[in-house]
Amino acid sequence: MRIFGLAIASMLLVSSPAPAEPLRAAIFDFELLDTSLEGEMKGPQADEQRRLRDVTEQLRKGLADAGKFVVLDIAPVNAAAHASNLQACGGCDVEFAQQLGADLAITGQVQKVSALILNMNIYLRDAHTGQLIKAMSADFRSNTDESWSRTMSYLLRNRLLAPNYGAPQ
Repeated sequence: MRIFGLAIASMLLVSSPAPAEPLRAAIFDFELLDTSLEGEMKGPQADEQRRLRDVTEQLRKGLADAGKFVVLDIAPVNAAAHASNLQACGGCDVEFAQQLGADLAITGQVQKVSALILNMNIYLRDAHTGQLIKAMSADFRSNTDESWSRTMSYLLRNRLLAPNYGAPQ
């Protein structure tokens, strides 16, 4: 039986050989928190909704390609996840991940401050304990396909998959 909680945290935060078994990750669709004047006036924009889907798929592919994760199909809980605010639902992301048999619940959010200032956040929780294992954030400028994709690439390369990110000094 695998030991979770701190064991998962140490695998993610400290450089070590790949685990014998990849972690099973439930990666939920990114959400948009639009606090911009533009968002208040225009409401949800189709291009931003598409970008949310694109960066979610980029994250899923990046983690699967790394070989440290098995990305689970979230279809059985996707409607319920979309009906919830995963950042403020009191742990429903963990409950959904448990229903899928996941080790990790991974959620993400893009906050749009203005038409030019955005922030991308990714949260990893232990699906067995609900404990937050890792959180990361990157600010970016320009609300374009390229800026969203580059920000996700940065977080994948320099935070999620970096061998020593967050390791004790």
